[in-house]
Amino acid sequence: MTNALGGFYPVIATTDVSASRDFYTRNLGFEITFEADWYVSLRRPDAPQYELALLDPAHPSVPEGHRVPLRGGLLLNFEVADVDAEHHRLVARAGLTEVLPLRTEEFGQRHFVVGAPDGVLIDVITVVPPTAEYAAQYADAPA
Repeated sequence: MTNALGGFYPVIATTDVSASRDFYTRNLGFEITFEADWYVSLRRPDAPQYELALLDPAHPSVPEGHRVPLRGGLLLNFEVADVDAEHHRLVARAGLTEVLPLRTEEFGQRHFVVGAPDGVLIDVITVVPPTAEYAAQYADAPA
């Protein structure tokens, strides 16, 4: 691209735009910035540079041959200060389905994964110090 980038955000193809909208606004703190029955634009009010859109894949703006809903393969990472508190809020209190239980990884994350109604996996992460083996693999690791 030769022009300055004015924005970049994922668009999730989902056959139930309203269920996905409710999931992202209720559980992940997004607010609606535009809404039609076939498309919803969302952003985080505390960090408006973080946007997400939901699109009914049957809409004519989607090219022929590509009008299919998401069937997995997309994982959205949300880095937070306290993953244990988010786990309690989303899994224990809100009752979201946990796909991967809360755990600490040697590569430098404490995290858990829940599933969204559109087939997206939501990975909620707090960065923690990696083991020495993994620390050396980071690009900014001391030589």
